[in-house]
Amino acid sequence: MAPTKLDVRGEICPYPMMRTVSALKKLAGDEPTLEVVTDHAPALETIPTQAARLGFRTDIEETGASEWRLMLTRNEVEEEA
Repeated sequence: MAPTKLDVRGEICPYPMMRTVSALKKLAGDEPTLEVVTDHAPALETIPTQAARLGFRTDIEETGASEWRLMLTRNEVEEEA
C-alpha cells in the first residue's frame, strides 16, 4: 500500500508539525506510513519529536535544495525483508 502523503511546503512552524500530528491521528490501522514533504528546516526537529510521542519512527531524506521527505512509520510495523 502506498503511503498517505502530506505536502506542507511553503508553511512555517508550527503549521507543518500541527498538520502532521493531525494526519497521523487520522491514519487508519491498515495505513502504517505517512509521507511528509517540507521545505521548512525547523520541521525536521518538531515533526520527529511529535511523531515519536504518537508511536512513529521517522526517516528523513533530503530530496532537493532545502526540501525533505519524512517517512513516518508506526513502530509496531515490521520492515519487509
